[in-house]
Amino acid sequence: MIDSETVLLDALQVSVGRELLAETASLAARGLSTRASVLVLGGIRLSAEGDQLTLSATDMEISLRSSITAEVAAGGEVVVQGRLLLDIARALPGETALLEYVPDESVLTIASGGARYRINTYPAEDFPTLPDVELLTLRPVDRAALVETIARVSKSASRDESRPVLTGILVRFEPDKIVMAATDSYRLAVKETPCTSPIADVEAIIPARALQELTRIAAGVEEVQLGLHENHVVFGAGGVWLTSRRIDGQFPNYRQLLPDRFEHELVLPREELVEVVRRIGLLAQRNSPLRLRFSEGELLVSAQTQDVGEARESLPAPYHAAEPMEIGFNADFLRDGLDSIDSPSVRFKLISPLRPAVLEGESTDYTYLIMPIRLAG
Repeated sequence: MIDSETVLLDALQVSVGRELLAETASLAARGLSTRASVLVLGGIRLSAEGDQLTLSATDMEISLRSSITAEVAAGGEVVVQGRLLLDIARALPGETALLEYVPDESVLTIASGGARYRINTYPAEDFPTLPDVELLTLRPVDRAALVETIARVSKSASRDESRPVLTGILVRFEPDKIVMAATDSYRLAVKETPCTSPIADVEAIIPARALQELTRIAAGVEEVQLGLHENHVVFGAGGVWLTSRRIDGQFPNYRQLLPDRFEHELVLPREELVEVVRRIGLLAQRNSPLRLRFSEGELLVSAQTQDVGEARESLPAPYHAAEPMEIGFNADFLRDGLDSIDSPSVRFKLISPLRPAVLEGESTDYTYLIMPIRLAG
C-alpha cells in the first residue's frame, strides 16, 4: 500500500455508541483477509484522534475504512481480530462501549453494561499503511452511472485467480461517458454509460470484487469521489473509503472479439425469454447445455441431464431461414446476459452453432457476447 500515514503508538481510550461500532465494524470486516498465514490482515485497525474513531481492514488487494464520531479521551491505534471485534460489538448489552488499550499490556478491553472483554492485539506497526486521502487529488464521479455500469458487467469477470487480468474489470473514463468491459473468456460484457465527468482519459483494470464492494458502499449516497495514486485507485462514498490495487497486465482487445457480421438477428421479448430460460435451465445440470433450436416462427428451449430428467418449452420467434439452427449455451451465462439487458426486448444476433452469439437491448450501449457449447450429435 502507500506509505503516508503517521503511526500512533499512544494509549487509546474511546467511548462510542454500540450500534455505530457494530455497523462500522461490519463494513470494515468486508476487507478482511482470509489468509491465516498473515494474522494482522485478519485484523481491524482502530485509530482514535480528535473526535473520530476510524476502523480499517485490508487484504492487500482492497481496503475499507470508515470513521465515526466518538468521545476520545486518549488517541492511539491498535489492531484486533476483526471477526471477533464484530461479534463482540453485536453482542454488547449496553448502548455505549468503552474501548481502552495500553500498549504495554497488548490487550484491548471492551466494556459495555455489565460485560467486559479483554482481547489480545496485533502490533499496530505491522498493519499495512493506507493512502492518506488528504494528499490525493479527488474528483467527483457520477454515482448513478458508475453503479449502473458496474452492475451490468461485473458478473462476466472471471473468478479464476490463475488469470488475474480477467478477474478485473477494464474501466475507462472518457469526457462524456464511462466504459467498462469484463470477460471470463466464455462471455464478454461491455457497457458504455453517458455521463458528464471532470475525469477524462483514465483507464485501469480494477478487481471486480472491489467494484462490487463499491456498489454496496455507494448505495444511498449522492456523490462518489475518485483518487489515483501510482498503482492504486481510491473511491470515497458517504465517509467510507475503499482502496484497490490496479491489476497489471494487458486486458483483451474486446473490440476485436465482437463479430461485425451476423447471419440472423431476432428481436425477442426479454422478460418472456428470461422466464423460459430460467424454467428450462433447472434441468441443465452437471454442465449440460441449454439448447436453443430456431425454426420457422419458433424458438424451442430444451435441456436434458442424464439420470436427472429433461424439459422443453417453446415461444414464438421471428426466425425465417430455410434451415433450422440449434445452438447450445451455459444456462447461467445466458440468463446473466438476459438479466443485464434493461429493455423490454432483446436482440439475438447469431452466426452459426459454433460461433459466438451477441445479445443487445433496444439501445447499443450494452453488448453481451456469449460463446456456444458444442452440442453432441
